[in-house]
Amino acid sequence: MKVGTVPARLGALTAAAMIVFGACSSAASPAPAASAAAGGAAGALPSAATSGKLEIFSYWTAGGEAQALAAVEKVFNTQYPNIAITNAVVAGGAGSNANAVLAQRMQANNPPDTFQIHGGAELLDNWVKTNYMQPLTQLYQQQGWMDKFPKQLIDLVSYNGAPYAVPLDVHRNGVLWYNKSIFTQNNLQPPTTWDQFFQVADQLKAKGITPLALGDKDQWESLQLFEDILLSTLGPADYRSIWTGGFSWSDPKVTQALQTMAKVIGYVNNDHATLTWDQADGLVMQGKAAMNIMGDWAKGYFEANGWKPGQDFGWAPAPGTTGDFIVVTDTFGMPKNIKDSGQTIAWLETLGSVKAQEAFNPIKGSVCARLDCSPGVFDAYSQSSMQDFAKDQLVPSEANGPASIPAFLTPITTAIAQFVNDGNVQNAQSTIAAACKSSGACTQ
Repeated sequence: MKVGTVPARLGALTAAAMIVFGACSSAASPAPAASAAAGGAAGALPSAATSGKLEIFSYWTAGGEAQALAAVEKVFNTQYPNIAITNAVVAGGAGSNANAVLAQRMQANNPPDTFQIHGGAELLDNWVKTNYMQPLTQLYQQQGWMDKFPKQLIDLVSYNGAPYAVPLDVHRNGVLWYNKSIFTQNNLQPPTTWDQFFQVADQLKAKGITPLALGDKDQWESLQLFEDILLSTLGPADYRSIWTGGFSWSDPKVTQALQTMAKVIGYVNNDHATLTWDQADGLVMQGKAAMNIMGDWAKGYFEANGWKPGQDFGWAPAPGTTGDFIVVTDTFGMPKNIKDSGQTIAWLETLGSVKAQEAFNPIKGSVCARLDCSPGVFDAYSQSSMQDFAKDQLVPSEANGPASIPAFLTPITTAIAQFVNDGNVQNAQSTIAAACKSSGACTQ
């Protein structure tokens, strides 16, 4: 994630995932699906090449993301000075343009050597199950990665037991950020449950302070808030299951989550529909609001504007989610039928290394996907995130993943946006349940 572009990226994910998935499902030339279902039964991977060319496809075009990518490429160039990198960066739309171009190239049998993709359904449903990607089981075994990444993270890039991409970073969704000065002056503690949240919110509201800043101009932000509440209500097992139809959207617990969401919306700023996520965080910095629930790219926004972690702002898991960690991970894989497969293997080996991940993540504002990076290269927040990442239950994000198939993302985003406006629990629940079935997400 990147400060200043997250709204566009989520809009891109909504639009582009639909474009890509629709394109994939209509492609005339993918290899037989049975090959993808074989769980990595394809031929042996090549050895890492030491010379040649490598095309890296991404939409990291500016700011911390581009700088972080350059840092990894510097590590790569030190190890492989005779491999020439071409950055196939597609600007505009913060990802939507790139994903449309990627879909065209994949179907035309002209894939890039490797490309940036979110782990989870965005990778698996778009490209792995449609048999465009090479399994990387052999690479994981050779590099000893099976115990260097958390199993639950490997699961986000695996299909039928075979990993298909290498995770480079981890962002955390569902963090409660708060203005430390406001909390200190009012003798408040960050809430760990929604009941505590409402108690704190009432005290803040009585002082004329907006309890929770929300900016949902781009709609994904309200879906993200809902998934935090849903996780707190269902717990990690049922939360994972609901995105694939294993837990019913008609269940009373979903009703409870929507009721909680409706109550939470009663404590947000009146102009939320006109603000982006970073403008909402600006309200927290200005002291006009006390809290915000957002992914940890918010930390980058605070720091870029002069706030210091632990001094000016504090953090805690979203209420009710202690012990759970909503993962957003950027990954790179290896498409089939590429020209520079040995060079791609060299790139993936580098990405999975401690050296590359320690070079990349402090710049991007994320933490290592590996478990053995040095905490000393990260700030206080990132160190706490690393600790939680190592021990918590990892679950996917629908707003930033998605957790379900891409076809479900647009209708649930729209349904939650409408719910924020009208507060109709019954209508929202029935609409989401119907969309899950009609989109094909509820298949179990």
